[in-house]
Amino acid sequence: MKKSAIKSVFLTLALSTTLTGVLAQTGAVQKRLIDIQGTLSAASNMRTGPWNYTGNVTGTVSTLKIKSQQASLTAPSGQALVEAKGKRTATFGGNVQVTRGRLTAGGEKLVYSEADGTGILTGGAQATFVPEKKEDGDTVSIKATQMSLDVDNNMSTSTGSVSLTNGAQSGKADKLVFDEDKELAQLTGTPSLTRAAKGNRKELTITGQEVRALTKAKTLYVKGKVKIVQGNLTTTGDAVYYDDKKDVAYVVGNAVSVDSKSKATVRAGILEQRTDLARVRQVATFKIPAEQFKLRSEK
Repeated sequence: MKKSAIKSVFLTLALSTTLTGVLAQTGAVQKRLIDIQGTLSAASNMRTGPWNYTGNVTGTVSTLKIKSQQASLTAPSGQALVEAKGKRTATFGGNVQVTRGRLTAGGEKLVYSEADGTGILTGGAQATFVPEKKEDGDTVSIKATQMSLDVDNNMSTSTGSVSLTNGAQSGKADKLVFDEDKELAQLTGTPSLTRAAKGNRKELTITGQEVRALTKAKTLYVKGKVKIVQGNLTTTGDAVYYDDKKDVAYVVGNAVSVDSKSKATVRAGILEQRTDLARVRQVATFKIPAEQFKLRSEK
């Protein structure tokens, strides 16, 4: 092949790669652009903004739908609003309601940035995620100081005095990431999860450095200095897999269970704890299905 032909091939490939990157970037920017409908204030500066809206205000960005009593749209200093698409900020106030698929969230204020595609909800931030079918289980409820909704994917991040409720299960943490597509919650920052007492099953509390919960399946993966407390039994280890529907927990790595009443102690590499029978026994093998508990953003 002649040198001129080789150069032409490389140039075509380079242009194709560049064009693909530009198109992908353009698509991401378009997806993040917000459209606001409402009564536009006559005092709004139509060139540099802000554009102020009142009445039954609605905002739409990707699959996110926003309703509020008022809103404003601003551009970076010195830029015209119509020329600043992809860099604008929208602020919604007054009984803000957000919906996306099966997720409904609310708070007093939401600030949305087109630059990074996130909406920050504050002022009594809370959200509910309903099951696809009634027989699929319980509604997931989340409360936090602040909740960040990402329009690039169906994920939210809640921080500050976070609480999660899923039927008989309730969790607390400093931070919670919820993957709506996988129905997976990741709790970090002194997380704990409690399963309420029912019938002959005593209240169960699990703590560790990180808690991951599949809310539909009602299974947990907890790792890092884990502890299970149920009645007289306290079981510790490196990690735990808990299946609420089957009433069983597997503690893996340096597992120790102590009965405070009888003083009986069981030590093993792996312990199986029946949470309905308050019984612990050693098992030869068990592998925690950690792959099931990966967020979509994790490889």
